Amino acid sequence: MLWNYSRYVCNGILVLMLLVMACAGYAYLVNARRPADDPKKKDYELGGIFLAPVTFPLLLVGSISIFILKAVLYGVFLILFTIALVLIRKPFLLVWLDKIATRIGDKLLEANTLLIRAAFGKGTANPGTT
Repeated sequence: MLWNYSRYVCNGILVLMLLVMACAGYAYLVNARRPADDPKKKDYELGGIFLAPVTFPLLLVGSISIFILKAVLYGVFLILFTIALVLIRKPFLLVWLDKIATRIGDKLLEANTLLIRAAFGKGTANPGTT
């Protein structure tokens, strides 16, 4: 069925690609006209205009997927939180969340400290405390 309308589909995709490239080109032109000391001026590559038709569908599908995932997770969270408020009277959930958040935060801080020390050449050993 789709093959019967392949000419229209191809023309529509071509128009969409040209529209996306025109938007990227216009944004590049507006950015190029900004003065050098403008904080909004970015250092864009000219090839990004021609890459825009490839990245636009990927970003669109990714954004829609993330939105749907967030909506579903929010609904699940609302249901579970309501059930937890009604059924659970002890605040063990807050203690458990504190332990989990501390554990995740410690791991992130260790990894970031290792990356910073590796990038700036300070070594990986922790300085001793006296």
